[in-house]
Amino acid sequence: MGHALKTMVTGPAAPVNRSSDSEGLLWRLMAKLVTAYVRVRHGKHADGYRYFIRQHYLSWLFQLRYWWKDRVTRTPHATIAFDGEFSPELKFVIPYAYWHHLNGTLLKTIGCAHTRDLYFFSPDHEERYTTRRWNDFHFPLEIPNSEDHNVRYTYRKWAPVPWKSHFGHGHFTYAKPTLVIANRYNTEWTGEPVSYFGMEDLRALLHLLADRYQVIYNRPPAAAIVNDESQVMDLNEKDMIRREFPSVLLLEDLMAHPKAQARNFNHLQLMVYADCERFISIHGGTATLASCFGGTNVIYSRKGHEHYFGEFRSIYPKLSGSMILPCRTMKDVIKEVGNRFVNHPRQAQ
Repeated sequence: MGHALKTMVTGPAAPVNRSSDSEGLLWRLMAKLVTAYVRVRHGKHADGYRYFIRQHYLSWLFQLRYWWKDRVTRTPHATIAFDGEFSPELKFVIPYAYWHHLNGTLLKTIGCAHTRDLYFFSPDHEERYTTRRWNDFHFPLEIPNSEDHNVRYTYRKWAPVPWKSHFGHGHFTYAKPTLVIANRYNTEWTGEPVSYFGMEDLRALLHLLADRYQVIYNRPPAAAIVNDESQVMDLNEKDMIRREFPSVLLLEDLMAHPKAQARNFNHLQLMVYADCERFISIHGGTATLASCFGGTNVIYSRKGHEHYFGEFRSIYPKLSGSMILPCRTMKDVIKEVGNRFVNHPRQAQ
């Protein structure tokens, strides 16, 4: 029987598949000890941040129960199911599944609609979920690093997924080098949009780049992706791009590309991104996906736990070896884009 890993796991006091009351009592005792250790060892961090660190240690302890199966017998046993947010799925869940694939211990994966290509290596992938769940401090302990944010991560059961080599068929190469601008405009943390490229921001970027690159603009239509409880809003920018910058391609228009034969929008994104080395993206899953294909990724991120924990220097570069350039203001974005893609374009290759 494989172990099921779900975002529905609600906390360290209630691990999945608990076999007895004594095991539950032992686990609660361990959780208290870990809480005390984190309070002493990481006391400089606020309570909210210590929660993430605590989850990291608990998840590491939870993995000990699979030591024999993962390190000795090494037969397929791991069933990995996830219906949470897109960014942690890319950063931790799929690399964990890929590690099991390389280790010979992956049995099955279960995800949201249109994720089959993300788990291309899985021997049995089921698209079960039609919506994504906002993590909201409910993390699956059975997935290492599933706390999402931390001062450090464990890579013992983590392997970068070779999406670029698998999907890079050269279908989306052009006379000019390709550059992807990946935008989003949706509610964040149950409030208004925070990090996004507005109309004038896009004009500034495209005036710099449209003559030098084959720019592909990507802001996924709401109907093309699985919603994660945030509201996708309309920026009304695509008509402006078509009218003022006719050389710029909209990614959704490439669904009709004769050679691509894209099965869905996720599949199309993987193929287009795999043929690109230059990205300008927005905080969240948008930036995470753009960090999975090497090259250079300029990320506009006004706020988020990623800054506090230094994740743009730790986990993001590990996804594919890409150069990650985080910017907290639009002024910094324009400066970084000018330096990397206009004044010194070879440095971004």
